[in-house]
Amino acid sequence: MGRVETVGKKKISASYALANSSKQTEARFAALSAIYDRGTVRYLGELGVGQGWHCLEAGGGSGTIAKWLADRVAPTGHVLTTDLDTRFLDALRGQNLEVRCHNIGVDPLPEAVFDLIHTRLVLMHVPQREAALARMISSLKPGGWLFLEEYDSRSMLPDPIVNSAEALLQTQLAMLQLLEDRGVDRRYGRLLPGLLRARGLCSVGAEAQLFLWQKESQGTNLMRANFEQLREEMIHGHYITQQQFDRDMARLDDPDFLMPSSILWSVWRQHS
Repeated sequence: MGRVETVGKKKISASYALANSSKQTEARFAALSAIYDRGTVRYLGELGVGQGWHCLEAGGGSGTIAKWLADRVAPTGHVLTTDLDTRFLDALRGQNLEVRCHNIGVDPLPEAVFDLIHTRLVLMHVPQREAALARMISSLKPGGWLFLEEYDSRSMLPDPIVNSAEALLQTQLAMLQLLEDRGVDRRYGRLLPGLLRARGLCSVGAEAQLFLWQKESQGTNLMRANFEQLREEMIHGHYITQQQFDRDMARLDDPDFLMPSSILWSVWRQHS
């Protein structure tokens, strides 16, 4: 159980909202992998990841990227992948792939040992994200790469006024507000380049990607899994009604449904 904080009149848990113990986790991981793995792998290849590298994949989730890294750096390289809950990672343990239960926000990391540290959609959820960022930078070897991928879900919401085909779901707005009340920094991806510069890391590279999600896409699969996992908390917390929730779930199956995704920022910097 996470500690409980009071925000306004709401009592909210400080534990991770989208915990891996949920029955929707497998569907969420499958959708995230289908949507984002291709882009992540492209960036990692461009950074030069190769044989002999020592890598950290923090918040490894389903382990698809950790497995790709382990294959890429073999036979002499090593990958450490971590998560708060490693149930989806444990089966991947291998000769050069280590799995460890670890909280990137508070648990220590070794100094100056990694050629690459990567996270995707992790730090925005971590209350101690600034300490985690400092810890990861210190854990890089000279010349090592920090590669972070995080959402900005504030800068561009669906807008039916701009594009009448776009749907603005009340359940999506309710979920975003719940996550924000839980301590998620919904603009963190956009802030990352400036945060790295403030830590003395210049020449920061950054790109962003955005998708239009529609019926039967991996994007709607991701939304459905997230909505279903947070359904009870959103309804019991008076973020949304059952009727609104049911209506929006049906909208995901509408042939005319169209919604822009959150913006995923990919940010990288080589440690001097």
